[in-house]
Amino acid sequence: MEKRIALELRGRNPSQIKELNLDNCRSTNIVGLSDEYTNLEILSLNNVGLTTLKGFPTLPKLRKLELSDNRISNGLNFLNGCKKLTHLNLSGNKIRDLDTLKPLQEFENLRNLDLFYNDVTNIEDYKIKVFALHPSLKYLDGFDKDDREGEDSDAEEEDGEEMNGNNDSDDEDVDDEDVSLSAVYNANLEEESSASSLYVGSDVEEEEDDDDDEDGDNDADADGDHNSKAQDGEDNTHEESTRGKKRKHEDEDDN
Repeated sequence: MEKRIALELRGRNPSQIKELNLDNCRSTNIVGLSDEYTNLEILSLNNVGLTTLKGFPTLPKLRKLELSDNRISNGLNFLNGCKKLTHLNLSGNKIRDLDTLKPLQEFENLRNLDLFYNDVTNIEDYKIKVFALHPSLKYLDGFDKDDREGEDSDAEEEDGEEMNGNNDSDDEDVDDEDVSLSAVYNANLEEESSASSLYVGSDVEEEEDDDDDEDGDNDADADGDHNSKAQDGEDNTHEESTRGKKRKHEDEDDN
């Protein structure tokens, strides 16, 4: 328990601590807790293995004390230094009779007491007798004298409703996020589509330019062929004229 307390302190002064959770740290008695915890308001010692409360410190501001699932059978008088105690959980212990609960009469501010899973709950008219023994008590095992559920349960329900409300809000946030992601995705598609259209248009223009160039080359080739043929025709005509003149000259020589 001492090591766990040192760990929970984290280098702070005990007088600075308002809430201390020592659940599941194994010890049969109170060790390491002292009167230095003058501002401690909430202390939890569930499932520690305590068999006695001897040595429990004076904690003047302690309001809530959790001692469930231990092996406490008596000695509640050791809690007398906690005069402002309003909530005490002793469920799952070894308390067998009403006399063991009498020291709790000293706690004038005690409002909530839990004794689930103690043998004392098997006593006839257990609830009536406990309420009579502790006039300040408002809730026993989560219910008042008229078997109406206690404030803690109502608070839990309110917390549950708030959590559900938060979940709904989270769902709305998720939906909004989905919508925004969808909008971004569609915008990207439109941009890509526009870019594709521009690219296709550019390709078409380039292809048309290429076709024009090819047509120009073909026309040039055709003109070249025509000029070549015309040149060949002129050459042939000149050659035939020359041959005709040569024959005529030869005929004149023969005569």
